Amino acid sequence: MTLSFQELNNQVVGENGLCRIIVDLASGLIEYEWDSGSRLSGAYSAARIDGGKYVASTEYSEHKLAASGAQMIRDDFGTGCRFSVIHSAESLPVMTQTFWLYEKVPYFFVQVELEGVSGELETNYISPLTVDAAKGSSALEMAAEELRALLVPFDNDKWVRYESTAMPNQLESYEVTAIFEPASRKGLVVGSVTHDTWKTGLKVVGHEGAAIHHLEVYGGVAGEYTRDTIPHGTLIGKTIASPRIFVGMYADYRTGLEEYGKANAVIARPLQWEHGVPFGWNSWSAAGGELDYELYTHTSDFLKRLHDGGFHHQGTVYINFDSFWTNLTQQQLEDAVRHVRDNGQKPGIYWTPFAFWGNDFDRVVEGTDGKYTYRDLLLRDEQGQILPDLDDGFAIDPTHPGNLMRTEWHLERFVRWGFDYIKLDFLGHGALEGVHFDKEVRTGLQAYNLGMALIKNRLDPMVIGRPFFINLSIAPMFPHQYAHSRRISCDAFGTLKDTEYMLNSLTYGWWMNGTIYPFNDPDHTVLYKSFNQEPTMVQEGRSRLNASLIAGTVLLMGDDFRKEEARTRAEDWLTRPELLKIAKTGKSFIPLEGNTDAASADVFFQMADDDCFIAVFNYNKDETVEKRISIERLGLPQNTTYELHDLWEETTHQSSGDLSVLLEPAESKIFKLIF
Repeated sequence: MTLSFQELNNQVVGENGLCRIIVDLASGLIEYEWDSGSRLSGAYSAARIDGGKYVASTEYSEHKLAASGAQMIRDDFGTGCRFSVIHSAESLPVMTQTFWLYEKVPYFFVQVELEGVSGELETNYISPLTVDAAKGSSALEMAAEELRALLVPFDNDKWVRYESTAMPNQLESYEVTAIFEPASRKGLVVGSVTHDTWKTGLKVVGHEGAAIHHLEVYGGVAGEYTRDTIPHGTLIGKTIASPRIFVGMYADYRTGLEEYGKANAVIARPLQWEHGVPFGWNSWSAAGGELDYELYTHTSDFLKRLHDGGFHHQGTVYINFDSFWTNLTQQQLEDAVRHVRDNGQKPGIYWTPFAFWGNDFDRVVEGTDGKYTYRDLLLRDEQGQILPDLDDGFAIDPTHPGNLMRTEWHLERFVRWGFDYIKLDFLGHGALEGVHFDKEVRTGLQAYNLGMALIKNRLDPMVIGRPFFINLSIAPMFPHQYAHSRRISCDAFGTLKDTEYMLNSLTYGWWMNGTIYPFNDPDHTVLYKSFNQEPTMVQEGRSRLNASLIAGTVLLMGDDFRKEEARTRAEDWLTRPELLKIAKTGKSFIPLEGNTDAASADVFFQMADDDCFIAVFNYNKDETVEKRISIERLGLPQNTTYELHDLWEETTHQSSGDLSVLLEPAESKIFKLIF
């Protein structure tokens, strides 16, 4: 599968044996083909300039291969070639499409750059890849009985859901989408792999049948799903580049999403963690705003008793404060940290770096020696008005010097007080579009990168002299390189409804684990009761734990263990070595199916050496159900006899063929299949 490149008959053709890029130098249109026979037909690039004028690469009068031709490259993606096609016309900015094609992979990258011919350009919309179907055909040629497109949320706020949408329909996804046939699982994965400047939108439209009639991938999305109240910021310069886009066709879209995650990890290396899967507890679901010293230290003492039963990883357990840790006095805080450390555990803290809570805008900003008030720091629109609140908090401009001082002040205290873990919350505020103090910062993601880089650098183990775990709570999916884990969903505590909601995010976001983040975070694992919910049934509580075990996973409990039933469940459930072993691998299970609309899959699995682990859920609280699990869909040999271990019941029996599992209301099970 060697690379080849040629310019012949007014066409530029680059291929690697798995995929082919064909640029028609007469029309400017591009064909993307794969060896499977699938094809994206009639693709082009586009931008909006001069206050909104739409310009497509096909409208230019001249299309030619760049003088440099095809350049052989060797980088972190492997051996490949890079080539550019230049589109030019009188009175229009030069538009250059650049393509990257590598050996032995069914994907390529495409990016477009605008260059002003007489001064600077300004744009807040640039599309490296748009495809419109010719009349009577599909933009995506892929033999399929059914096509679905995946809506991936920009962030995990406001209980958003992933959605696998059956065509005909239309949707806008964020940063990435997959267009796939559920039965065969073959599919196209398209998404941005650069997240320094642009928020990337992906519009997918199918008017009829199992077909795609419009696909549009562009930098410049802003709206309800990105939490923005004003348009995406404009880029100004002599040259302006789009996001770089990953385009790949796979026999299994799940493989494609994992490869997309790995490609992002090559461009921006994830924050590494070599100190085990975080096990422990977080205070929010246990106490909310009623957090106090007694609860915190009692929890530490209780979980210390479970240490010998296996509730730890590599000897470590975190006892984490959430919001309202300020209820404690300074002396109580210092005593609490000491108490946790004396118990052989590590303390964690909570902070919202980009959100201001309250309406006293004239409050002096801590750490600034009285130089700034919060009115100075708040993000504004082009008319100078403070942006509307988001989640009852106002957005702080990450680039403001007062915020830089405030960040340094808070983080220095957390390190000095002895904390080893931080939960950073409401980070979406820092990515909002607005007018920033630093005039070089033109977009929300540019500001967010600046603010997050400061946090990461200040907590670098080389700076503070010890490991420090950084967890993102409510946050954009990208950029990813500033934290060790990210909450896979919005708040999810102990009910069956919470379990199903969180597992919707795992159904379509499992691939983030081990690619862009070392760990997914399934939020607080409430075994019995959170502060704002009724107690859960036994099976309901078990299902919440099972959901966390398979998430790949930061395993933080969320109960008030002063309650007897919470203690009883924890003492029984958190001392089962075969179950805890799953969490200690830090690897996510993957969904068996992807045809769930906005719901969750009910079967997940993981291959581990010669074993197969299967988790199956009943999301009905009122009815017993029978679930049939296809051995063939699991990718296992159909006529083989295997041992089936029920890890909860601790029973084993021989079986063969498809699995039939009877589940009580709200029940879930985890099996281990040994061949």
